[in-house]
Amino acid sequence: MRETLLALDGLTKAYPGVVANRDVSFRIGRGEIHALLGENGAGKSTLVKTIYGLVKPDAGTMTLNGAGFAPADPGAARRAGVAMVFQHFSLFDAMTVAENIVLGMDNPPSPRAIAGEVRRVSQLYGLPLDPERIVGDLSAGERQRVEIVRCLLQDPKLLIMDEPTSVLTPQEVEILFTTLRKLAAEGTAILYISHKLSEIAALCDTATVLRQGQVVATCDPRQTAPREMAELMVGAVLQSPVRAARPEGPVLLRLRGLTAPAPHRFGTALKGIDLTLRGGEVLGIGGVAGNGQDELVAALSGEMPVAPGMVRLAEAEVGDLGVNARRAAGLLCGPEERLGHAAAPDMTLTENALMTGVGRMGLDRRGFLRWPAARDFARKVIAEFDVRTPGPENTARSLSGGNLQKFVIGREILQAPRVLVVNQPTWGVDAAAAAAIRQALLTLADRGVAVIVISQDLDELMEVSDRFCALTDGRLSASRPARGLTVDEIGMMLGGAHDLEVAHV
Repeated sequence: MRETLLALDGLTKAYPGVVANRDVSFRIGRGEIHALLGENGAGKSTLVKTIYGLVKPDAGTMTLNGAGFAPADPGAARRAGVAMVFQHFSLFDAMTVAENIVLGMDNPPSPRAIAGEVRRVSQLYGLPLDPERIVGDLSAGERQRVEIVRCLLQDPKLLIMDEPTSVLTPQEVEILFTTLRKLAAEGTAILYISHKLSEIAALCDTATVLRQGQVVATCDPRQTAPREMAELMVGAVLQSPVRAARPEGPVLLRLRGLTAPAPHRFGTALKGIDLTLRGGEVLGIGGVAGNGQDELVAALSGEMPVAPGMVRLAEAEVGDLGVNARRAAGLLCGPEERLGHAAAPDMTLTENALMTGVGRMGLDRRGFLRWPAARDFARKVIAEFDVRTPGPENTARSLSGGNLQKFVIGREILQAPRVLVVNQPTWGVDAAAAAAIRQALLTLADRGVAVIVISQDLDELMEVSDRFCALTDGRLSASRPARGLTVDEIGMMLGGAHDLEVAHV
């Protein structure tokens, strides 16, 4: 039995229309890697924000190191020994690693001293970092190292990690796990949130499962199958996505020599991308973050201008059209960044549904917006994609990350696209919701829609894709049939071994 570091007893937190946490109680031991599992909207974020001093509970108590613990703010939590690495990095691209780390410290040392500490701690825990490098030049995995090293410089007793592997390569995941195991061996407790249940089984000692804000189970993830943990989370039997055999459809999207400069200093230029995609096909595009995924979506959506002749939708040239004209023609895109790009944070779900659906869903008439129709559309997205929210008048910001993801993907799917391009469609989404989104994409393809899925989740791509290609430094590899691809072959493609070839789907 491990000595208890943090004890939660009866924590309850309610918001208007929803109880986020209800009588939550469990223990985290010293040196324990403890998983916190649950569907999107199960109350995980509220709970860890309570521990980190961002949320005050309505009832219940916490004990840390045997003493009462009720942090008034994150600064108080850090001083007590609690550190947190958030799912969305809080770094400034134009500043150095050392400058970013100093910004997150309550009493920072001198620049020279912090540079030395960064080197020492990063080497000690196998997270090599150059304190003088500009953050905008770092990969996603290196950026995460900055966040972790910033926490480790505080010498935490408890480290909270929220979806830490969502943007990491398999090799970077292994480095992270080695670091976390070393920390645990030294006595640091880790509270680990992830929807990747195979990772939970490989890393964690204990798992606490939340459902609708309540603790419904505690298990040993090393002895509990991932599917069983997923079914504990949702309280139902999971259904795997089903792929139907589809006849070959007409060419709906054709890219010829798609080339575009990097949109900013930290972006990636697109370099001669050729692609032909037919109706009913699902093309999976894999790649490490920062290799041109965002730029490709922007070039297809019309957000980033490209030269005439590079993008054709069916037989029509659309390269010179803007976003609204491409959407009207049936080319719809779902970007990776859901809060701020796919959805306006402080606007309601009705308003966010209206913004992209006004044309295709007929939400205006003679220059006037049809608000009742917009609300009905938002309600339909909420119902069909099981978005956990009190209603369509709630803001996008009020939703958990996974529920907002379900909303923005569902909003595009329900607009009957001819071609749909989605980037990281199940990022931060629980197992049941991910299966539902993947099934919805496959159902679209069954109806003759051409679908491009850009993802860093290789299991996802292999599950839904008919063909697979890799995006490396702005170049697209030749496509390969997804069935039968080996991990080694995928790794070679992701590493750029075929980056001089072009994709013909």
